[in-house]
Amino acid sequence: DRITDDKVPLITINHGRTDTTDGRVFPYVFPLLLNPYSETSGIVNYIASKEGGLDKLKGKNIVVLYHGSPYGKETIPIYELLSQKYGFELSQIEVPHPGNEQQAQWLTIRREHPDYVVLRGWGVMNPVALKTAQKRGFPADHIIGNVWSNSEEDVIPAGDAAKGYTAITTQASGERYPVVQEIVKTVYGDGKGNLEDKSRIGSVYHNLGIVNGILNVEAVRIAQAKFGNRTLTGDEVRWGFEHLKLDPARVEALGAKDLFHSINVSWDN
Repeated sequence: DRITDDKVPLITINHGRTDTTDGRVFPYVFPLLLNPYSETSGIVNYIASKEGGLDKLKGKNIVVLYHGSPYGKETIPIYELLSQKYGFELSQIEVPHPGNEQQAQWLTIRREHPDYVVLRGWGVMNPVALKTAQKRGFPADHIIGNVWSNSEEDVIPAGDAAKGYTAITTQASGERYPVVQEIVKTVYGDGKGNLEDKSRIGSVYHNLGIVNGILNVEAVRIAQAKFGNRTLTGDEVRWGFEHLKLDPARVEALGAKDLFHSINVSWDN
C-alpha cells in the first residue's frame, strides 16, 4: 500500500511475491528476471529434461527442502500444482532457520529415496544441506538449488560435497564480459567503488548486481527518452520499467552478451 501511495517503483529482482507479476493489481512492483512460480517451473522443466521429457516425470519422487520462512514456503502450492499436473510424487520438508541442523530432515529423505531433491535454501542452510546429503549418501548431482542457493558462499564451504550440484541462475558468473571488464578498469582501476574484496569480482552476486544496475539504468533511460532528460517522477520511472525491453542485440551493445540473455517487461505480465 505504501508503494502505491508513494508512487515509487519497487524492484524485486529474483525475489518477491508471485502475484505482484500482475501489474494491473500491483502497478508499482516489478519482480524482474524471475518470480517464485517461474523459478519453480524452470526447476521442474530442468528435471524433466534430465529424465527425457515432461511425460517422464510421472511416478518420479521429488523432495523440496525449504527454508522455514515466508520466502521458503511461498512455492509450496506451486510445487503441489505441478505435482498434480505432471504426476510426480512430492514431499516438502521444512528446515527451521538458520538451517545449521538438518539431520532429521535428511534421515526422512533417506527413507523416502527420492529421485531428486530441490534445495530452496538460504544462507548457512545450503552448505549444511550439501554436506549432510553426502553423509547420508544422497548424490549431489540429483540436488537442484534455487536462485538463492547458487552462489560461491553456498558451495565453497561444502567442499567436495558440492561436486555435481546444480542450481538455477538468471545470470552467468565470471569476469570475461565487456561490461565487467569496463567496471574493473574505470571504477576499481581508479580507486572508486566500495568493494573491499576484489576476489568478489565476477562472482554470482557481484554479477547479479551488475545486471540489476543495467536494468535500472535502462528503465530510466527509456523513461527519459519519452519524458525528457530531467529528474523523473515515480510514475514516469514506472512507465520506463513497464516498457523495459532489452533484446539480445541491445544486451550485446551494453557489453553484457552471455552475462544474461534478454528481458521484455509488460504491465500485465
